[in-house]
Amino acid sequence: MPSPSTSKLTEAFSQALPRYQARVEKALDRWLPDAHRPPARLHEAMRYATLQGGKRIRPLLVYATGEALGLQPARLDGPAAAVELIHAYSLVHDDLPAMDDDALRRGRPTCHRAYDEATAILAGDALQTLAFRVLAGDAAMEAAPETRLRMIATLTEAAGSRGMVGGQAMDLAAVGRALSEPELEAMHIHKTGALIRASVLLGALGATEAEERRLERLDHYGKCLGLAFQVQDDILDVEGDTEALGKQCGADARLNKPTYPALMGLEPARALARELVDDALESLAGLDSRADVLRGLARYVISRDS
Repeated sequence: MPSPSTSKLTEAFSQALPRYQARVEKALDRWLPDAHRPPARLHEAMRYATLQGGKRIRPLLVYATGEALGLQPARLDGPAAAVELIHAYSLVHDDLPAMDDDALRRGRPTCHRAYDEATAILAGDALQTLAFRVLAGDAAMEAAPETRLRMIATLTEAAGSRGMVGGQAMDLAAVGRALSEPELEAMHIHKTGALIRASVLLGALGATEAEERRLERLDHYGKCLGLAFQVQDDILDVEGDTEALGKQCGADARLNKPTYPALMGLEPARALARELVDDALESLAGLDSRADVLRGLARYVISRDS
């Protein structure tokens, strides 16, 4: 069977993106506490950090993977919201003065700038715990208890010291140091890639078609996609536009952080991103046209400007 054209994949992704964004925004709004409910300042900060911003790539992966395997979107709202809550919490904490000390996020003041540092820390803590409440309690998921437990285990592994938090620790320890390519890859597989891989798996775990061999291939797709996403982020930090990105460009260089362009140069970094996307697409062989959004997303990851 011939591979779908790039234009067809781009169209599939472009049509799905606003639909998925609207779904997860609605789910997040439903699960987040009302801003007027005490403690109001904390709840307001949680909503500020989560709603009305961001590309929602991780929820999109949940929806696109689940639908590729025959799941209805309503059963995916909970996992999509949960992974975005974890992502939002991580951004709040990454932006703190003790971490990256960023002033802008998604074109607005970072949470600790809009509120204060203590409130931002607590908002991140509360967003993290809310994610697991969603996975444990969302009735619309129609998931068996053992499936919920596997989803919770998948997300905790991806978010903790063996995943995203561990990657952030590696990142902080690497400032000012020259890393080898395998060391840089390991750092990003944890920091960025773990949650992207988890997003794919969360979308697949509730599907009857998700036998272990298919889960392995989807996991490889997520691994390649997560690393390609980070390579492109590194490239955009060099040549992107602050207004388009919604955050300051050149921050990695100012902080003397190791990046792919710094390690290998811009053109080799672009070539690596393309290779990773090709590998991700190969992992989807055997899935029918329902997986075209996943294919289009892989192409988007290295063509985006924000």
